[in-house]
Amino acid sequence: MPVILRWLLRLGPINPIAVRLVQGGSRRVRHFYIRTIYLGALVVALLWFLLVTVAGDLDSRALAGAAAGSFQSVAYLQIALITLLAPVFMAGAIAQEANPRTWDILLTTPLSAGEIVLGNLLGRLFFILALLFSSLPLFALTQYFGGVPGRTILASYLIAASAAVMVGALAIALSVSRLVGKRAVFAFYVGVVSFIAVTFAADRLTSGGAQVTYFTALNPFLCLQALLDPTGYQRFAEGTTSGLGPWFLERPVTTFNVLSLGISALLVIASTFTVRLGGIAIAAGIRGTGGGGEGGSAAAVPWYRRMFGLGASGSTTRRARSVWHNPIAWREAAARNATFGRMMARWSFITIGGLFGLGLVVYFHGGGMSALTFRTVLLYAITGELAVLTLVALNMSATAVAKEREDGTLDLLLTTPITPRQYLSGKLRGMITYLLPLLAVPVGTLLLAGLYVGLGQMGVVERGGGTGGAGGGVMVTHTPPTTGAARTVDVPVVLPEAALVVGIVSVAFLAFVVMVGMHWSLKSKGLLSAVVATVGVVGAVAGIVGLCAFNASASVDVIGPTLGALSPASALYSVIVPEQGMREMISVNYATAGARVSLLLGAVVAAGVYMAMVYGLRSSMVHNFDMTVRRLAGTA
Repeated sequence: MPVILRWLLRLGPINPIAVRLVQGGSRRVRHFYIRTIYLGALVVALLWFLLVTVAGDLDSRALAGAAAGSFQSVAYLQIALITLLAPVFMAGAIAQEANPRTWDILLTTPLSAGEIVLGNLLGRLFFILALLFSSLPLFALTQYFGGVPGRTILASYLIAASAAVMVGALAIALSVSRLVGKRAVFAFYVGVVSFIAVTFAADRLTSGGAQVTYFTALNPFLCLQALLDPTGYQRFAEGTTSGLGPWFLERPVTTFNVLSLGISALLVIASTFTVRLGGIAIAAGIRGTGGGGEGGSAAAVPWYRRMFGLGASGSTTRRARSVWHNPIAWREAAARNATFGRMMARWSFITIGGLFGLGLVVYFHGGGMSALTFRTVLLYAITGELAVLTLVALNMSATAVAKEREDGTLDLLLTTPITPRQYLSGKLRGMITYLLPLLAVPVGTLLLAGLYVGLGQMGVVERGGGTGGAGGGVMVTHTPPTTGAARTVDVPVVLPEAALVVGIVSVAFLAFVVMVGMHWSLKSKGLLSAVVATVGVVGAVAGIVGLCAFNASASVDVIGPTLGALSPASALYSVIVPEQGMREMISVNYATAGARVSLLLGAVVAAGVYMAMVYGLRSSMVHNFDMTVRRLAGTA
């Protein structure tokens, strides 16, 4: 075999690291379940959309249109699943660096830096790309109905593959640097999801979702929309732009693929240089860090640490603290604020979020934005904040027990008089206590907006540029679709009770997320498996319940808004855009009072449902606690 061919094969197909990862992952039952659920979800979704859109006798043109619509819906679902699963599969690459001994052994092998980097990348990307292309025969079947060009199918696959490759290259770059720890897995996942959400929101605020923007080529979902909906999401005509416009505004799909693959190549090249330098950098950092003394004088403590009640960095002593009646609850809440970095991150979120909410209401009061823009910005901001809170709750709870099992803390706790019920209840109370100040940011923003709208309805305040009168410029006119004479309904820009509805549902939902995370943290052997399982369960429950709640709230009279409150996302949409979120009930009654009462009642019911599930999960965990702990003893 020629030397150059053997060298190329060692970089890819016969790379020992890639072969080991593929062989090891192929034997895991979890990967089999993921592939089965992925394909099953696509098959069920495609059949569902076809059955919904194909009604009665259809001619060839109508059948082709139904197939095209079904393909679009399933294509969005596929790229959503790939975006969700790619960070999960690649998280193992980041977590691997948490054990430096693995890298020390790997660097003593004859493998070159390029073989190490490409082996890790290709071995982990294999599962994602195999997952992606395993559904290709399913999409090919839609061509029998017509209306779905083969070129469009391949282009949608290329968008998903390019996004997966870039996510994988970024994970490998973080892994080989060995400058991050296991917590970077969560930060990496949040970063990927946040980038997609921010670019999507920026695109909608820039063009209203009617035309391609510079953010389109940065977001796989927007690229897919530009590919599948060229009339509703229009590109700029060829030759009408200059500079970067021809790339970003005229050919966004091509630009996204080129950018993704180009950035991935640069990350891989950079990783080949840092894979052997990472350990040197860490060693130098350890040698350059001096050990902390016993406490240290007050003068040696920086002012910013004294402000948070902390001692000198590296100190081995601290002042006494008052412990709650349940020491587990106190420890769980206090340990989250044990370091200066965590305190800064928490208070930065609270401060920036609070100032943003206040500034948004003040800017709207001054007439700086329309009611539609105010609603859009408020909806995206609150949705993003609630998503971050959910991810924080998920990460905290999924690592709560597994981490203590790995570092031996759980063994020490089991020797104390603390019962399993006290342990699990304390964990739940401590994490909810930690999350409540963070939840105060989105709820407080809604409280400000709702209070302002309520004062405007009473005529106490009047928005600049508003219509004045009793509405104070905080009402919008909605015309329900009717077959007879058109009538209008005055709808508040934001429901005054928005904070109460969203607050009740969100607290109960976060408690449910925490309990699910603790359930898998108790049953799983390691941190990563607990996080992955929790993400899957919470994502599936939130997605299914949210979709059903959203549809019921918009299309069912009387009980619809009550069912819509079962999901925090659906409830949030209903209080910010009530004429759409509770469309059917408002259209039938030509008033919002009944829908608002139904929504508030639904929030109370939803909280009861979530708390019942929390109680049931806790009771089951208490009953099986000793058996589960004994079964997993020594498996860290």
